[in-house]
Formats: sequence, structure tokens, C-alpha cells
Amino acid sequence: MSVRQTVRDYYEALRRGEPLYPYFAERSDVVKVGVFSRLVGGDAVAEGLREQGRTTDDWTVDSHDLSVTERDTYARFTDRVDLSWTDTADDATYAFETRWSGVLEPRGGADPEWVFVDMHVSAPHDRAQPAGADRSGSV
Repeated sequence: MSVRQTVRDYYEALRRGEPLYPYFAERSDVVKVGVFSRLVGGDAVAEGLREQGRTTDDWTVDSHDLSVTERDTYARFTDRVDLSWTDTADDATYAFETRWSGVLEPRGGADPEWVFVDMHVSAPHDRAQPAGADRSGSV
């Protein structure tokens, strides 16, 4: 499967509430940064994604600008994604225009499976604040 299809499959798995940890390498140097979290290491990423699956629902993932660069030993991607979900613990809905980027590596032999080794999802902050300002309301 191509890198582009792997990213699209990840989006679809997120929409359906399917497990996401299989899309990540099982290594100590894997990093996943989300809108509200930073997870380091394969075990932390897997547990964080399992918890996300238990406590969220109704995901919307609308890709607007997926760009992929694929090489023999690595690939990278960027995208703009309208992202929303419901937190089932407090019945709150979150919606963001997000920016995604990441690095994938092949896993396997002749027809490798691509897995994420780095993923970063961020939401632009609507109010720029000078250094040292009170950031109590920041994302």
C-alpha cells in the first residue's frame, strides 16, 4: 500500500473508531503530538490511542491538502484537515482546522507496510500572545 493510501486509511480508521495504534511503529523513539497531547514511545502512543478510542466518538476528518513525498527508506506527509469529535466523558464537542505532518517508514519485506514514526497534529491559535503572557486559555 502506498504512503498516500496509508494516511487516508488512518483517517478512515479514525472516522470509524477503529484501533489506530497498528499504524505506528512499535519503537521507543516514536512520537505522536496531538492537539492536546504529546506521546513518546510505542507503548505510550498505543495506550494513548486506546484511551482516545474509549473516550471519543463521532469523528469528522476532512482532508484538504494532502501532500506526500515517498522515498525508499522513509516518507513524509503534510495536510490541512478539518477535525472534530465528541468527548464522551463530558459530552463536549471539539472542532479545529488542523495542520498535520509526519514521517513514515516501511515495515516488512518486498511489499512493505508503511507505519508512522512521527506524527504532529496542531491547531492554529486564534490569538497571538507575546512571550511571558498569561497562556491559561491556550490549547
